[in-house]
Amino acid sequence: MKVIVNVSLKEGVLDPEGQAIRSSLNNLGFEHCSDVKTGKQIILNFNQNSEAEVLTQAKRMCEELLVNTVIENYEISILKD
Repeated sequence: MKVIVNVSLKEGVLDPEGQAIRSSLNNLGFEHCSDVKTGKQIILNFNQNSEAEVLTQAKRMCEELLVNTVIENYEISILKD
C-alpha cells in the first residue's frame, strides 16, 4: 500500500523559497502569479493491507519525524495498489 504525505508551511510562516520562485516567475514574464507556496511530498510504501494500521503508522511517522508540526501542516493520502 502506498501512502503520500504532502507537507506545507502553516499560514503566516515565511517561505523564502516561495518568494524567490515568485520573483523569478515575474522576471520571466509570468506576472499574474501573485503568490507561491512551497512544500514537500513524501511517498511511503507499506507491506500491509490494513488501511487503519497504515494510517496510524503514517500519522506517527509524521508526528515523530517527518513533519515539524510547529511550522508545518500535513495531509496523508492512501493509494490502493
